[in-house]
Amino acid sequence: MKDLTTIDNYRMKTREVIEQFGSYGDSGCGAFLVPYPRTGVTLKCVASSGMGWDHVSVSLMNRCPNWFEMDFIKRMFFKPDEVAMQLHVGEKDHINIHPYVLHIWRPHLGMIPLPPKEFV
Repeated sequence: MKDLTTIDNYRMKTREVIEQFGSYGDSGCGAFLVPYPRTGVTLKCVASSGMGWDHVSVSLMNRCPNWFEMDFIKRMFFKPDEVAMQLHVGEKDHINIHPYVLHIWRPHLGMIPLPPKEFV
């Protein structure tokens, strides 16, 4: 993941953030409000790095983020050479706390297997 202090201008610094997370975050975590330039919607992002994973949740109030918005956030939070993924787990492991949130994941160790380049 990129050093998130480089996007501090989007970092949320509210009482609610302190109450929920205990701090405003650091170079590897935090809550952010990121405007998507093509449509003007504001994407709420919560980034973390722990237990072997980088993670960014991306949400809107009234709908799920679309592919273009998720791609924009992936490029903002992750380095150009990092592969990250959205993950669809099996039904027994699926937990849905918010109906309009999607997640981007990247393991710290190992590589995410990729299909042949001509498939993507």
